[in-house]
Amino acid sequence: MSTDQKPVEPHLASPFYEFSANSLRGESIEMAQYAGKVVLVVNTATKCGLVSQLEGLEQLFQQHHDAGLEVLGFPCNQFAGQEPLEGEQIQSFCSLNYGVSFPMFEKIDVNGSSAHPLLQWLTSELPGLLGQRIKWNFTKFLISRDGTPLKRFAPTTQPAKLDSAIRQALAASP
Repeated sequence: MSTDQKPVEPHLASPFYEFSANSLRGESIEMAQYAGKVVLVVNTATKCGLVSQLEGLEQLFQQHHDAGLEVLGFPCNQFAGQEPLEGEQIQSFCSLNYGVSFPMFEKIDVNGSSAHPLLQWLTSELPGLLGQRIKWNFTKFLISRDGTPLKRFAPTTQPAKLDSAIRQALAASP
C-alpha cells in the first residue's frame, strides 16, 4: 500500500456501506451510518395482507435496538399495487396503525432493471426461491455488523421467527 492511500476501515469494507437511499422526507441516508449495527432490510406495503408484520418488526426493533439492531423499511408498489401511498402518508399509516418508529425510506422498486441498487445487491448475495427476484412484499434480509448479508427470510416468515437469527447476529463480534 502506498503512503498516500488510506486503509479501508474493516467495518466499512462491505459493499453494503456504499449504498444510500432516500428517507420518506427525501433526505439521502448513507448505509455507512449503520456500520457496526445488525440491519434488517424489509420491503413493505401498506395495503398488503402481510402488513400486520409491521407490528412484529417494530417489536423486534424495540427489543433489540439498544443492542445494535436497525430495521429499515423500503415501501414497494411492484406487487399488485399494494403500496399506493407516498412519503408522509406511508409514515403516518405505519406509525398510527402499527407504532412503527424504525426508519422508513422512499418507495422503491425491488425487481427488474429499475430495482434499487441495494436490493439488487441483496438479492444477488442471497438469492431466493425466484433466484435474484423478490417474490412478494415483506421479504426480509438480515445483515451482520460488518455488512455481510447473512440470511433471507420469506414474506410469510413472521418477525418473531427472526428473533433467534437476530440474537445470533447481535452476539457476533463486528
